[in-house]
Amino acid sequence: MSTKQVVKGENIPVSHLPFSAGIISGDHLFVSGQASTDDTGAIIKDTFAGECRRSFDNLKRIVEAAGVTLDDAVQVRNYVANQEDLVEFNQIYREYFQAPYPARTTLIGCLGDVLKFEVDAVFRLPQ
Repeated sequence: MSTKQVVKGENIPVSHLPFSAGIISGDHLFVSGQASTDDTGAIIKDTFAGECRRSFDNLKRIVEAAGVTLDDAVQVRNYVANQEDLVEFNQIYREYFQAPYPARTTLIGCLGDVLKFEVDAVFRLPQ
């Protein structure tokens, strides 16, 4: 039977919704969807690039609190509100992830009117 451990730390973004920012189970870290939010969970509206980078920065904070890096990503799921932002998204993605790239899924048009971008990911914990 696998156990679950909640990732904790001072730099982890808070949410008032019923989910954990990150869960360690076995030798993997599962990070919930991260968006353009401040430390209290309030949404920060910005340009697509601003929201995308803030989301990746929030992801990075959780990952680092768990003792891993973005290089340990095995799967990244991205949610982009507008197809017109895909070229810019791919440029920003390369700022955070390098080859060999993790497995990736990108869904378009699924965020409604509030967010421009969201990301969730799975990481392999170092041995």
